[in-house]
Amino acid sequence: MDLLKEIEKEHSKSQTEKIIKYVGANKDRFAELMKLFLKGEYRVTQRAAWPMSYCVCNHPELITPYFKQIVDLLEKPGVHDAVKRNIVRLLQFVEIPKKYHGQVMNACFDFIADVETAVAIKAFSLTILDNLSKIYPDIRGELKLIIEERWEHETAAFTSRAKKILKSMKS
Repeated sequence: MDLLKEIEKEHSKSQTEKIIKYVGANKDRFAELMKLFLKGEYRVTQRAAWPMSYCVCNHPELITPYFKQIVDLLEKPGVHDAVKRNIVRLLQFVEIPKKYHGQVMNACFDFIADVETAVAIKAFSLTILDNLSKIYPDIRGELKLIIEERWEHETAAFTSRAKKILKSMKS
C-alpha cells in the first residue's frame, strides 16, 4: 500500500480504518506513517494524524521513538488542531516518558486554560493531567482551580470529563 496515496485519496473513517489495519503493529509501516505525519505537507499531516493516534492506541509501543517530536509539536505555534487533538488523544493511553512530563503538563494546562482551544483537545488534556496527577499530586490543586474557573464557560464534553476528575480527586 502506498500510504501517501491512501492519505491523499480521502479523509474518512473507513479510509482511516483501512490505514490502521494496514499499519497494525508493524514498526516499519508505522515509521512511514510518522514520516508523513511529521514531515508531510499541511493536509497530509492533518490526515495522517487520525490513523497515527489510533495505531498508537492499539499498539502503544510504536510511539516510543517519536515522543520528542510529538511533544514538541504541542508547543509549536501554528500547528493545526487536528494534529494537537490526535497527539493528546494518544497521550491519554500511553506511558509518557518521565523526561516529557513537565512539557506535557505545561502544554495541557495551557490548552485547558485557553478559551480558543478546541473542546476535544481540552477534554483529552484533562485526562492526561488527571493521569499525571497520580504521579504528581501537587498539580491537583491547579487542575481543580482551572476546572472551576472554566466550568461555566465550557461545553458538556469538558464538564462531563471534569466532573469525573473532580470526583476522583475526592476519593
